[in-house]
Amino acid sequence: MTLDIGRVGVWSVELRTAAPGEIADAAAELDELGFGALWIPGLGGGDIVGDLERLLEVTRGLTVAPAVSSIWRHPAKELAAGHARLTGAYGDRVLLGLGVSDPGTAAEHGHEYRPLHDMAAYLDELDAEPEPVAAERLILAAMGPKMVGLARRRAGGTHPFLVAPDYSATARGLLGAGPLLAPYQAVTLERDPAKARAAGRGFLAGFFGAPAYRKSLLAQGFTEADLAEGGSDRLVDSVLAWGDIDAIGKRVAEHLQTGADHVALHVVGGGDGMPMPQWRELAGLGQSAG
Repeated sequence: MTLDIGRVGVWSVELRTAAPGEIADAAAELDELGFGALWIPGLGGGDIVGDLERLLEVTRGLTVAPAVSSIWRHPAKELAAGHARLTGAYGDRVLLGLGVSDPGTAAEHGHEYRPLHDMAAYLDELDAEPEPVAAERLILAAMGPKMVGLARRRAGGTHPFLVAPDYSATARGLLGAGPLLAPYQAVTLERDPAKARAAGRGFLAGFFGAPAYRKSLLAQGFTEADLAEGGSDRLVDSVLAWGDIDAIGKRVAEHLQTGADHVALHVVGGGDGMPMPQWRELAGLGQSAG
């Protein structure tokens, strides 16, 4: 059975990095607005368990998830114990996102980079802990077929980054009917094409050169030319949903109709601080999508 975290969630850097009071107020309102999950970036290390708890303690029903925790920066013992503590205090509202980062991060921690082997070994470590994390409470940052296959066998699903809706169909075929498929989706409510694409490139262009994302985008049918100079319009328009609320809703619906269960929306180009006006406008998509 697929884990139910609602149709639409919020992916936010601000919900991890802003002042504690701002985070608390925003998270409580997002809960009231009806979003199914809050996703916070986890690859940079730090106290991810504490940051998750900060969201849990001011919300009532939604799920919180790091998207995603680096297996090199967060030992299995630490995450298993943290997950057990959080679920004991707040119930089954934590979805533990895991990722293998990149070769440089693995090297920093004295490891050769073997993504599939590394993730499988980390899952073995989690299973060996006194309070292991149940498979359905794990979600992997999987994009390639082998990592998606590992997620199908040993986790609750996948959280792919920088994917077009067509990818959701491919991933669903690899996952089968049961696991959760919850893609990241960058969005901006900017209606002017040039301004919208500039906002998207401001956040996304740096990822286009990263080896794992580059490989994934090429596998999705984009070309080296698409990846050059901050990304072609075709590429940006495929991984960024922009325009009015109907245009954003159409993109969410495309993911859901092609196999996704949930879409994590990241507002980009919204200026400094919490993008509460945009989140309020996007909130209705959770009820109307799918």
